[in-house]
Amino acid sequence: MPRLPRAVRVLTVCAALLAAGCTSASPGASPTGPSPVPELTLSPGAAHPPPTLPGDWLTYHHDATRSGDVPGIPAPGALRPTWRAALDGAVYGQPLVVRGTVVAATEHDSVYGLDPATGRVRWHTSLGTPAPLSSLPCGGIDPLGVTSTPVYEPTTGLVFALAELVGGRHVLTGLDPATGTVRVRRQAESPRGTPRDDQQRGALAAVDGRVLITYGGLEGDCGDYIGSVVSVPATGAGPVLSHAIPTARQGGVWAPGGPVLAPDGRVLVSVGNGGSTKGPWDGSDSVLALDPRSLTVTGSFAPTSWPQDNAHDLDLGSLTPALVGRWVLAVGKRGTGYTLGLSTRLRRTGVGGEQAQAHLCGAFGTAAVSGTTAFVPCTDGLLRVDVGPDGVPRPGWRVALRAAGSPVLGGGAVWVPDYGAGALLVLAPATGRVLARLATGPLPHFASPVLSGDRVLIGTTTGVTAFTGA
Repeated sequence: MPRLPRAVRVLTVCAALLAAGCTSASPGASPTGPSPVPELTLSPGAAHPPPTLPGDWLTYHHDATRSGDVPGIPAPGALRPTWRAALDGAVYGQPLVVRGTVVAATEHDSVYGLDPATGRVRWHTSLGTPAPLSSLPCGGIDPLGVTSTPVYEPTTGLVFALAELVGGRHVLTGLDPATGTVRVRRQAESPRGTPRDDQQRGALAAVDGRVLITYGGLEGDCGDYIGSVVSVPATGAGPVLSHAIPTARQGGVWAPGGPVLAPDGRVLVSVGNGGSTKGPWDGSDSVLALDPRSLTVTGSFAPTSWPQDNAHDLDLGSLTPALVGRWVLAVGKRGTGYTLGLSTRLRRTGVGGEQAQAHLCGAFGTAAVSGTTAFVPCTDGLLRVDVGPDGVPRPGWRVALRAAGSPVLGGGAVWVPDYGAGALLVLAPATGRVLARLATGPLPHFASPVLSGDRVLIGTTTGVTAFTGA
C-alpha cells in the first residue's frame, strides 16, 4: 500500500477485476466481524430535500468527477484568516458546505455543523467512540474515526459520513445537514479480510441513490486486508453490494478522492499494490472502471511493470484517477503517468495498452483539472501537466513544496496546501508564480481546501480554519 510520503497506507479498492467477485450482503456485520450496530432506515418517499444553493460544496473536490475546478469564485484579493474552529479531533477530509452550513467530520467520530461566517458550532453529533491506535495492529492516526470526506446525497437530502468505531466496526451514517439529526445508520464492512485491519480514507461518493465506499489498509500494510468498493442504499434499506480485488492480500483503494464518476456513467478507482509479484496479474496496481449499479468491472488497466511495482510499493493507488480532456490520467508512486481512453483501454481488462506514458513524478492525493490541464500533487511539489490531443502527458512548471496536498482551482488561481509546512499557497496557473501564502497551522496528510464564495476553508489537525478575501 502506500508508503506515502509515509503518511498513510490507507484505502484501496477491492474491485474484482475480471468481473468476478461481486457480492450482495445482508445488513449487519461480516461473519467474522464485530457485532452489528442498531440500524436506522428512511421510509419510502419520506425524503423531500430542499434545493441546494450556489456556493455549496457537496462532495470531495466539488463535483463527482473530482475536478476541483470551481466556477464563480472571485479572484484572490487581500486574503486573511477570519476564524478557526477548534473541534474535538483532526479533520482529514474536506468540509462540506450545504445550504449555508459548514459540515465537518473529525477523527473523534464527531460531525459538526458550523456557521460559515463565524465558525460558531450550530450542532454537534457524535457517531460513536473511535478506535484508539493501541487497539489496531498498526496505523498512523490516533484515534481513528472519520478519515474520509463525507458526501451530500441528493435523493435523501442527507450528509453521509463513514465512521470507524472502537472494535473495528465501520458504520455509515446519514445526517440532516440543518440539525445534525441521524436519519440513516448502517454497518458497512469490506467483504473480505478483517474489519479492524481496514481503513477508509477515500472520499464517499453518491451515485444513483447509493453511497459508494472504498476500503484499503492501515499505514504499515499490516494485518489481513483486501481492498474493496462497497455500495449502500442511501435510504439504509436494501442489499449492500461489494466488489473485492482478486488478490490474496492488499490491493487497497485508498486514494483520498475515492470513486470518480466518468462521463459515460461508470465509476473509476485506483488500486494499490497487491500480494503477487509474479504469475498471473492479481488485479492490483491498477485503474478500474465499474458499473455503479452492480459494481462489476467493465474495464481495467495495469502497467506492464505491475510485478515490480507490487514488489517495491510503487503502485498506482496513491493518486485518484484524473479525467483530463478525453483521457484518464493515472499516476502513482513510480512516477510514470499513463493516459487511458475510456472507450478503448478502459473497455477491456488486463495489462498494458495505455495510449501514452511519460515520466512525471511520484504522486499522492488528487489532482485538480481544467480542460486538458492537470495540476498533480507530487512528493516534492506541485506539477502542471498538459495532455495533448495525442494523449501524451507533458510536464510543465513545478513549484517545490515540502509535502503537497491536493489542489483546487478557482478565481483564476491554483490553491494548494503544503501540509509539510502548514501553509496554503495561491499560484498563477500559467506560470506557477506564488500569488499568496497563508499560514494554516498543522495540516493532516493530503489536506485539500474548499472554495465557497469569497471563503476558503481547510481542515486542520485541530478543526477547521477559514479565510476570506478570495
